[in-house]
Amino acid sequence: MIVADNGSTDGSIEIAQAAGARVIHVEQRGYGNALRGGIQAARGTYVLMADSDDSYDFGHIFRFVEQLRRGADLVMGNRFRGGIQKGAMPFLHRYLGNPVLTAVGRLFFHSPCRDFHCGLRAFRKDSYERMQIRSIGMEFASEMVVKASLLHMKVCEVPTTLAPDGRSRPPHLRTWHDGWRHLRFLLLYSPRWLFLYPGLFFILFGFTVGVWLLPGPRRIGTVVFDVHTLLYAFGSMLVGFQLLAFAVLAKVFAITEGLLPEDPRLNRLFEYVRLETGLLVGAALVLSGIGGSVFALSSWAQTSFGPLDAQAMLRIVMPSVFALTLGAQVIFSSFLLSIFGLRRR
Repeated sequence: MIVADNGSTDGSIEIAQAAGARVIHVEQRGYGNALRGGIQAARGTYVLMADSDDSYDFGHIFRFVEQLRRGADLVMGNRFRGGIQKGAMPFLHRYLGNPVLTAVGRLFFHSPCRDFHCGLRAFRKDSYERMQIRSIGMEFASEMVVKASLLHMKVCEVPTTLAPDGRSRPPHLRTWHDGWRHLRFLLLYSPRWLFLYPGLFFILFGFTVGVWLLPGPRRIGTVVFDVHTLLYAFGSMLVGFQLLAFAVLAKVFAITEGLLPEDPRLNRLFEYVRLETGLLVGAALVLSGIGGSVFALSSWAQTSFGPLDAQAMLRIVMPSVFALTLGAQVIFSSFLLSIFGLRRR
């Protein structure tokens, strides 16, 4: 047995040593750092990790080992299936925090786990090394499940129990702060849900409204929608494109840095979409924007640069400005993506 310690002053080191445990001293503070130090020191094929606060039943270890011997890469405990004793888990954690974060993790990463944050889990050490976990804090546990899911490892669950912990001090967990940290982590590891899907929504919404309003004002009941709404539609499409660009850039950066595994679909996309493709598309948009601006200017010249029909002119000017802005964004986003791609090549 290994006990990873990174600064305990309660005498637990001496107790562990007296019980025959191998104590590993980890200088860097943090939940993730302690676990990483202990796992790195482990010499076996399988590793089981657990909080040493009397909350988990170590008699269930054989359930985990059995699944590992059947070929599982990661075996998670499920406290909701095994039973949670009274007072072992705060009300908000049990009925809001854990269920919501687990549901988000299952949705984002297609994970089979129904208890994302169980502290009792086992895994193959070589599978753990493939995960290349980077988190040093509480997100360590979530990253393990996320990486196992993204790498298509075999993940399963076994029931386990949770009892009130035996610590003499309050737990370090802060409900809302740590809940937000875990949610933020899940979002940052999923550019698809953080950027791509919202971006597609904004583009589709803006395009639909823009096509509807570009020919002229529209009336629904007593409400008239005109150029003011049309302006928001163009703004929605610009924001949508920015989010799409962020999705691709974040994905490429995460893969390059080893945070996410390679994505064959992205690699296939880059076989056809290169810097030159983006430059051509951006240049075409800029030229169309310039063309629309010239047409608007010539229309103004026909009135000797006098007063104009504002609504009619805005229906020429707004698409032109939109095309100019979008074209510039496409060009510079293509350059930035190409810079990110230098390291990959």
